Amino acid sequence: MGSNLVYARYHWFDQQIRRGRFPNAPALAAKFGISVRTASRTIDAMRVEFDAPLDYVHARRGYTYLDDRYQLPPLWLSQEEIFAVLLARNLLSCCADGLISQAIASLNRKLLQQIADHGLEAEKFDQLFSATWPGYAPAPAEIFRPATEALLKQRLFAFDYSSPLDQNGNCHSRLVEPHHLQHYQGNWVLLARCRLRHGWRKFVLSRMQNPQVSTETFTPRPRREWLPHLEGAYGIFQGGSTETAIIRFTPARAPWIKEQLWHPDQRLEATPDGGLLLTLPVADYREIKLRLLQFGADAEVLAPAGLRAEIAREAGALAELYRLPPVGKVNKAGR
Repeated sequence: MGSNLVYARYHWFDQQIRRGRFPNAPALAAKFGISVRTASRTIDAMRVEFDAPLDYVHARRGYTYLDDRYQLPPLWLSQEEIFAVLLARNLLSCCADGLISQAIASLNRKLLQQIADHGLEAEKFDQLFSATWPGYAPAPAEIFRPATEALLKQRLFAFDYSSPLDQNGNCHSRLVEPHHLQHYQGNWVLLARCRLRHGWRKFVLSRMQNPQVSTETFTPRPRREWLPHLEGAYGIFQGGSTETAIIRFTPARAPWIKEQLWHPDQRLEATPDGGLLLTLPVADYREIKLRLLQFGADAEVLAPAGLRAEIAREAGALAELYRLPPVGKVNKAGR
């Protein structure tokens, strides 16, 4: 909120006047650690930019308002700034219990104070704005704390891990070198060098059990080695070679897709019938396949062939699942 720090000065000066404290340039300078000259320019800017009816009272060596009905214009936060506050508070609330509650509470108070300093009380902020991450799995504090400790202290991290791909729900012991903790759509994901698999793996914190931070340290790998596992292609699954995906959306669905950003390197191209072609890089089919299936017949994969084949297989399975019985034949389950 860099440019809005100036507004914090306006807000403080305004509140001092309303409390009858007759603020002046030296007081403003002392409050915000700026020069008296800068403070004087701030006061002048209140007159010019916000039409503040300031009046200097020599007997009190400070300012008041000629018209006490005057209201300082509200702060205009950008959507990026609003989202930053929402995201920060959301992350804090996800980890506000158990072992790290005191540290989280302290950070949350500081964040709320920053909002208040800009003329927007936390209660009103929560009434006006919100952010939702549906379908996410919050990380328990007893997992989050040792994971971040191992990450910050560059220590080996051991835990039992269960993957949803294992239909039996078995846990497997892992010993990893943690390099990066990513918050992805509400989930905390640890990127680490797995000593069992001798390669880079991503682990969702909510699937971990029995965490242990080792006393043994490790030398982190260079950033250029692990960064490709975080960015480049669509979705959470990265690291492999990328392919170009081309998806055709129907004219009925195109207006919604135009509004969305699926990937920083995406390209959009209108089709003659009013539809839309979306082109973006993919390295793994799992996540984008689930994303495309939600659009049903409004989305058709033109490339790559492998992704198109997977969507076709899934569509065939759905057709079989929802196949209607022959006309006149009563399904037993429907009796």
